[in-house]
Amino acid sequence: MDNLPIVIGVVVVVAVLAYFLFFRKKALPEPAPKTPESAPTPAPAPKAEAPAPKKPEVSAPVAPTPSVEAPPPPEAAAAEESVPEIVAPSAEPPPVVSKKDVAGLRKGLAATRGGFMARLKAIFTGKKEIDPAILEQLEEVMLTSDVGVKTTQAILERLRDRMNKSELADTDAVWAALRAEATRILSVPVPTAKRTSKPLVVLMVGVNGVGKTTTIGKLATKWNADGKSVMLAAGDTFRAAAVQQLEVWGKRVGAEVVKGKEGADPGAVAFEATKKSVDGQADVLLVDTAGRLHTKVNLMDEIKKVKKTIGKALDGAPHETLLVIDATTGQNALTQAALFKEALELTGLILTKLDGTAKGGVVLGVCDELKVPVRYIGLGERAEDLREFVAADFVEALFGKDDDEAAAA
Repeated sequence: MDNLPIVIGVVVVVAVLAYFLFFRKKALPEPAPKTPESAPTPAPAPKAEAPAPKKPEVSAPVAPTPSVEAPPPPEAAAAEESVPEIVAPSAEPPPVVSKKDVAGLRKGLAATRGGFMARLKAIFTGKKEIDPAILEQLEEVMLTSDVGVKTTQAILERLRDRMNKSELADTDAVWAALRAEATRILSVPVPTAKRTSKPLVVLMVGVNGVGKTTTIGKLATKWNADGKSVMLAAGDTFRAAAVQQLEVWGKRVGAEVVKGKEGADPGAVAFEATKKSVDGQADVLLVDTAGRLHTKVNLMDEIKKVKKTIGKALDGAPHETLLVIDATTGQNALTQAALFKEALELTGLILTKLDGTAKGGVVLGVCDELKVPVRYIGLGERAEDLREFVAADFVEALFGKDDDEAAAA
């Protein structure tokens, strides 16, 4: 019995130890699962996903930035495209020339090639070295082909200067230099027609018998084929045949012809036609005028009034004033053009009947002295024989040698 307290004490200690060990083991598993749950809970896991939005911040904003700045380039491109419209004619000749077009031009310029150009080629044929007298021979040919004194002297002066610098070693080099001079002279910049609305109003002027009315009909045919709606104004009120001729062309192309009574004021007809073309939303209005001698002051004053009247009907019109010249008249054509230019602000020249003259050199003189661009040339009676003038093609057709001609045929 004396050992009873000791036994009870031992039992109590063992029970306490057992109790402690039992509940400790049970408690330990509980903290274990808590640790994995708390591990994902910390902010690092969500923060690790945060960089995902940063990627769009780099890629998305950068992509739109060029698209926002993209509009300016078209404007810049548009500005660049508007310059060549004025500068292109005076730039280098186009690298690609249509053989078909050049062949057609050569046929149309056969008379000039057989006269003016044949005489020029005769100077160079069979010669390899430069003859000091070659420039004198060139001068004679150009003057008798209506190139004009001023233009002839300017060309020869340039050639002489290059020969003195030993830049022209043989006759082939001189011929090439002559072609380059012709291209430079003929490449007169074409002014841009300034207008903000329809139609494009074109005033046609010239002396009697140059082919104004026929040229108007050919232009109307061309623009009609391009899908443009055309209206014609019969401003030659003094010649009934001119009105009838214009009406024939009008029927061919489906163009309305505005006319007045015989002897009516041409300004009134032009005014009415301009108003009608605006109301009818025509694309082009071609205004015919009576032929007038460039030396008649009263007639030149009349054409000035017609031009002003058109401007009253439509601000800024006429947008084009084209002078029609008969190429067969030679130097007289240059005199006509000079006086018309004094009276009117010419935007271009149309040379008709080039197929019927050996003096095609007049084109060089007109362009060089007046600095007015040739816009069209007439090489026959058909509508398609009125060709748009391209300096490089014209020079190629005119100066091309026989072997070039054979290759283009």
